[in-house]
Amino acid sequence: MKINFIEKFIGSVFYTGYFPAASGTVSSLAALVIYLIPGFENPFIMLISISLFFVWGVNIATKFEAVYGKDPSQCTIDEMVGTWISLLFIPKTLVYVVISFILWRVLDILKPFPANLIEKIKGGWGIMLDDVASAFYVLLILYLIINLKIL
Repeated sequence: MKINFIEKFIGSVFYTGYFPAASGTVSSLAALVIYLIPGFENPFIMLISISLFFVWGVNIATKFEAVYGKDPSQCTIDEMVGTWISLLFIPKTLVYVVISFILWRVLDILKPFPANLIEKIKGGWGIMLDDVASAFYVLLILYLIINLKIL
C-alpha cells in the first residue's frame, strides 16, 4: 500500500509526525496553532473539521499502519483530532487551553480505560478511536473544572 504526498502531509500533520522525538506532542502543538486561528473555536467549524479529519484519518491511518507498522509514530492525524475534541465548547482562554493541552498529552500517553482496549483495534479505527476516547476524558474533566468553578 502506498501513501501519496497529500495523505502523508495530512496524516503526519504537516510532517510533524516525522519529528525524531515526541511526534505526538509536536503534532498536538501544530493542531493547537490551528485552533488558535481566530474563529476556529466556533463549534460549527470545529465539528466539521473534527468530522472530516476523523473520517479521512481512519483511511490515512490504515495506510500508515500498512507501511510503518502498528500505530506508527509518523501518523499523527489522531493527535490533531484529539487536540480539537479536547477543546470543543471550551472557553478560548489561556488557562483552559493550557490545561486542556497538558491533560490531553497525559491522557493520550496513559490511555486510560477504555482507550487502552480501543487502541488494540486493527487499522485506522484503532489509531483514531483511542485518541477520541482520551480526548473525551479531557473534555469531561474540563467541563467539571468549569462547571464546578474550580478555576
